[in-house]
Amino acid sequence: MRKDYLAFFVSLFLSRLADQILLFIVPLIVFQSTGSVSWAGLAFFVESLPRFLAFPLCGALCDKYPPVRILHISQVYRALTCFVAVALYGMFDGIYWLVLLSAVCGVLTTQGIMAREVLMPHIFAQYSYAKTLSYSQIADQSGLVLGPLVAALMLEVWAWHWVVLGIAGLFVLADVAMGVWQRSSSVDLAVFEQHRDIWLQPLRIAFGHIRQLAGLKRLIALTVGVNLIIGVTLATSAAMVTGLYAADKDAYAVLQAAGAGVTIAILFYLARATLSLKILGGLSYALIAAGALITAISPNLWAYSLGFLLVIGFDKMYSVYMRSVRQKVIPVQDFGKTVGVITLLNNLPQPLAGLAVALLAAPLGTQTVILLLTAITVLIGVVVASGRHAAVKAELDVG
Repeated sequence: MRKDYLAFFVSLFLSRLADQILLFIVPLIVFQSTGSVSWAGLAFFVESLPRFLAFPLCGALCDKYPPVRILHISQVYRALTCFVAVALYGMFDGIYWLVLLSAVCGVLTTQGIMAREVLMPHIFAQYSYAKTLSYSQIADQSGLVLGPLVAALMLEVWAWHWVVLGIAGLFVLADVAMGVWQRSSSVDLAVFEQHRDIWLQPLRIAFGHIRQLAGLKRLIALTVGVNLIIGVTLATSAAMVTGLYAADKDAYAVLQAAGAGVTIAILFYLARATLSLKILGGLSYALIAAGALITAISPNLWAYSLGFLLVIGFDKMYSVYMRSVRQKVIPVQDFGKTVGVITLLNNLPQPLAGLAVALLAAPLGTQTVILLLTAITVLIGVVVASGRHAAVKAELDVG
């Protein structure tokens, strides 16, 4: 791998690692300090909600300003916010500085995610976009998996405010790696004239593309189906493993690690394989639905584990398909603002799946809820496939 490409992926890994450490420690520290699950849940809500709500605005900013500059600002200001939060804690005490820090860093993380999304098709133009996405998701997934482990080790040694300073250091290193990439890269991104309004006008343009481009409507519908499964799996996996199947927390940890391992193995395969988008999308969607069905009817932990690994592992294959399709369909000058809105819409089904579990698991049973959401996902897939087939047939008839 070329030096500039390696530096780009190292920057992505370090940034994701720092972000995941912060995500992990906030509800944990709040719970340890207050002894309240409710306060810990509220802290998670406060730190995670701004991340999702910021996607449309951050996408619009990436169309209006150079994404490399946006990415640099994201990483430097996250490091600076960490230093400021620790300084405020030193002066005034209180863990609310930690929660506020995470909320601000969440918005800046979304800004960084959107900047990389806009950058990647241009950085690796000589490679297939699916290959580029596979390598980027390996770096991202590695940070995602190692974050909680590194956080736990750091908290064994340091108090939380020292851990936050360590997080700041990781953001600085991520920006240094980004600087190495920038000095080695010859990428020259085109800048398009944008409307001065970065609030309503970008939303109008984004929703206009979603209405007019049939490919985007189908893609959003399929992603809603996938995220219903991901949401219900994440919301119920701990209860299923440690409750229904009476396994211990170590078994649950092993299952989570196995899911990460399968995901990375699939991404390495995709980085070297040349599968068509049709196969990527159809295969991943079908296997995610099959995995969910297995988890819904599994009689024991072994069967459940198979279904869980299918869902978690092939989610990233679907992600490669989804991002490849929208990169082909969305006009380049509106890519950031449109992807920002789509990402917000795509993520809504996950909390809705959690709400469905909260409302229906007690009266119906957890596996029945999983089965209901799986049926919805399969129905969405059938409707989208039928609509696509009808559209192709109509085009052939006209031709």
